[in-house]
Amino acid sequence: MPEMNRRLFLRASVGAAAAGMLAGASAITWQDLHRAARERPLAAAERTLVIITLYGGNDGVNTLIPYADGAYHDARPDLVYSEHEVLRLDSQLGLNPALTGLESQWQSNRLAIIRGVGYPKPDHSHFRSMDIWQTASPSDPVPTGWIGRWLDSTGSDPIRAVNIGAVLPPLAIGAHTAAAALATASLTHSEYDHTVEQLGRPDSTDTQVMAYVRQSYHDTRVANATFRPIAAAHSHLTNQATAKGNKENQLATQLEVVGECIKVRVPTKVYSVQLSGFDTHADERATQQRLLQTFDEAVSAFLTDMAADPHGRNTVVMAYSEFGRRVRANASHGTDHGTAGPVFIAGGPVLGGFYGDEPSLTDLDNGDLKVTTDFRDIYSDLMLDVLGADPTPAVGTGRGHLGFIAR
Repeated sequence: MPEMNRRLFLRASVGAAAAGMLAGASAITWQDLHRAARERPLAAAERTLVIITLYGGNDGVNTLIPYADGAYHDARPDLVYSEHEVLRLDSQLGLNPALTGLESQWQSNRLAIIRGVGYPKPDHSHFRSMDIWQTASPSDPVPTGWIGRWLDSTGSDPIRAVNIGAVLPPLAIGAHTAAAALATASLTHSEYDHTVEQLGRPDSTDTQVMAYVRQSYHDTRVANATFRPIAAAHSHLTNQATAKGNKENQLATQLEVVGECIKVRVPTKVYSVQLSGFDTHADERATQQRLLQTFDEAVSAFLTDMAADPHGRNTVVMAYSEFGRRVRANASHGTDHGTAGPVFIAGGPVLGGFYGDEPSLTDLDNGDLKVTTDFRDIYSDLMLDVLGADPTPAVGTGRGHLGFIAR
């Protein structure tokens, strides 16, 4: 690529970098992955964090269902689940009937459910609320994510955190370091690799922001060398999923790729995956149940796979959404943007059970659930007990300790 074109391309990339849209790509041989795993494998005792983002604002009330509360039945008569339908966890709460795999994790004491999770002064905007969750800064907008700040504080290896998908979420972007983005689509690699190599070359005349973008392309090349076999695995796994009738479960495919990485001890500590579609303003019941089934099937298969692997047993999964929904149903048999909701934590090191107080369905904040657990306390525990890191750079000081991970 001629030098002038390179500089123009980097300038054009600056806006994409600011938006978190730093693209990575995969290449395709198992030999390269095995070599990378042999050269610097993740230590056997190291724990791995998998972050699942449920985009759209999942209705927590119909996920962790207060089936015994009359206020639940009064507020949404067309959306309720009866006590005979829910997967009962105790005499008051049950899981959505789609979450059979998570119920099994609960029975095995490997599912922690943190209740009433949110942040002070909730915002009903998808974009602002997701920005708050991913940057861990409820009061002031900041340009870095909580995982990005962990990356900044702990080194420069670009594959310590990996997003499965070509667009980095804000949580993965630091001031100096960004996670790798693994695009799982098939690519023609020779021309692509040459272009990215050119874009990643140092240049003393680059501006600070252009240098940041240039570094991301350099990091992409490092990530590609490590993840070259994952694309081959992804293609194989996608074919398997199709044969099993799971063609539409993209979350399952993402987690299968993550699982293959973990089992061969790729030196990655944090993976990020996602599932969209939870903005259920109309006809919620069937839509949400279908999405929760997709989520449950993917996560349950992943957890079962990890439990059977000596390295996978150290994996912890966190699933969250940017906000819950309002308690009362709307006129379209759906629910509108709300506030607090449950967060699910599962995996071998997890101490199962309920954490945090269940929000009242009658003592509301203008129709919304009141937050009982600050999401930053969850992040703090994950930093301390999964990543083995000081949580201060990621979430600040003074955070509470919930204790859902074994030490």
